[in-house]
Amino acid sequence: MVLGAPLSSAARRIFGPLPGSRLADTAFAMEESFGNGSGVGVLIDPDGYRPNVGIILVRDDGRVFWARRAFRDGWQFPQGGMNSDETPLEAMYRELREETGLGPEHVEVIGATPGWLRYRLPRRFVRRNERPTCIGQKQVWFLLRFVGEESQLRLDLTDTPEFDLWRWVDFWYPASHVVAFKRDVYQRALRHLAPLAAAFGLDLAELEPEAAGEADFAAEAG
Repeated sequence: MVLGAPLSSAARRIFGPLPGSRLADTAFAMEESFGNGSGVGVLIDPDGYRPNVGIILVRDDGRVFWARRAFRDGWQFPQGGMNSDETPLEAMYRELREETGLGPEHVEVIGATPGWLRYRLPRRFVRRNERPTCIGQKQVWFLLRFVGEESQLRLDLTDTPEFDLWRWVDFWYPASHVVAFKRDVYQRALRHLAPLAAAFGLDLAELEPEAAGEADFAAEAG
């Protein structure tokens, strides 16, 4: 699988090893769950968490891409589950294309969280009759600098678009406006990635009170 654009030298220094060079080869046993239409298995780990990637797309003015889920009221960052044959970086580029229409040539990878960040689904969303049962997501978050044109953003590249509307918001806005069960992970990811954005000269607004709290980043081992 082609990765697309190489990482910048700064990003290579920042990254360190991502969790699992290829999830299908990691020591813990993963099981294939429901398909995604591609014939490639979607993974759920023995603890019930689905490996996932999240994308924070930021402009030079520090504002981030914020999108509304299709036919729903909720807004969020682009994100999606990893396939059994993907690394986190490969999954990120795939999700970027599917959900925003952008390719590697439209972004620069600034950095990523060095470990998994987990959130649990509310009980009403857990399908207990499915095996294996998915109880939540464990995510690697990528910070991408947008270097393309806004006309290149497209939400309709797939038959089932994830989003139907998008806008740019202040860097810290999503931490207090995403659905409640994702807020802790959003706060932790933003707090970890903010210094990397600042190091690239991006202009970030001051931290919102709601996002400050006890949001110190502590990456969890996979």
